Amino acid sequence: MEGLGLGFIFLVGIIIIGLAILFTFVPVMLWISALAAGVRVSIFTLVGMRLRRVIPNRVINPLIKAVKAGLNLSTNQLESHYLAGGNVDRVVNALIAAQRANIELSFERCAAIDLAGRDVLEAVQMSVNPKVIETPFIAGVAMDGIEVKAKARITVRANIERLVGGAGEDTVIARVGEGIVSTIGSSDNHKKVLENPDLISKTVLAKGLDSGTAFEILSIDIADIDIGKNIGAVLQTDQAEADKNIAQAKAEERRAMAVAQEQEMRARVEEMRAKVVEAEAEVPQAMAEALRTGKIGVMDYMNIQNIMADTDMRSSISKSTEDEDE
Repeated sequence: MEGLGLGFIFLVGIIIIGLAILFTFVPVMLWISALAAGVRVSIFTLVGMRLRRVIPNRVINPLIKAVKAGLNLSTNQLESHYLAGGNVDRVVNALIAAQRANIELSFERCAAIDLAGRDVLEAVQMSVNPKVIETPFIAGVAMDGIEVKAKARITVRANIERLVGGAGEDTVIARVGEGIVSTIGSSDNHKKVLENPDLISKTVLAKGLDSGTAFEILSIDIADIDIGKNIGAVLQTDQAEADKNIAQAKAEERRAMAVAQEQEMRARVEEMRAKVVEAEAEVPQAMAEALRTGKIGVMDYMNIQNIMADTDMRSSISKSTEDEDE
């Protein structure tokens, strides 16, 4: 009897362990929930998901949601999207939202949008409820040289057909900014822009800036407009300053040339003075030579000395007279 009791306990333990392994590997509760929701999924399909390393509730729960919403989706579609790295729950939510809003959206396109890295649910919501994109202050210069700064609010709606491969918000903001700058730049006077700011939005909106983007521009509204610097005056001031610097540089060049020429003339004067001193130094030698050769006599030499002395006396007298007059 004791051996029989031990065998029974051992059998019960094996059964419990087997059931635990079964319930761990096979999502029985998920299978029961699917059957209760009217989704026919075999237990072998769930086991196959486990073998394919697919988390069953990531596929079955969105499938239950889709069936309850009236969508015709299969397990293979959701499982293949999951294996491709997509977000199955978000795709199903987007399909349900599109169905409620009467937007034509197939599972293949929705899955492609999700795999492209875009939030497909947000795109569907943006198709129903347009989004407002606010640009920073964009500066443009009118023809009269006055800078005008404008801030715009762009109301856009997601274009489901262009979500794959379409440009994003940054492209829309850049194109609108370019249109604002060109519109302000083509205005003859900045006052016209201030009087009619809607002229900017109408001109920019007429250019079809949403082509090639994932959005459809509904309206462009100028939220704020302001006056900036007088760019024309600043440019003229900078040009005048540059002209002044050029003129100063040329004047400095001429002054340097004049100084160099003056120094050169002074050098020449000193050179001439040196030659005069050299010539004066040769006079006594010439007189001595003349005395030796007999060309002049002693009396002639004395007369020359008297004349030089008389000349020095007259010079000293004239200098003293000038000093007295001063």
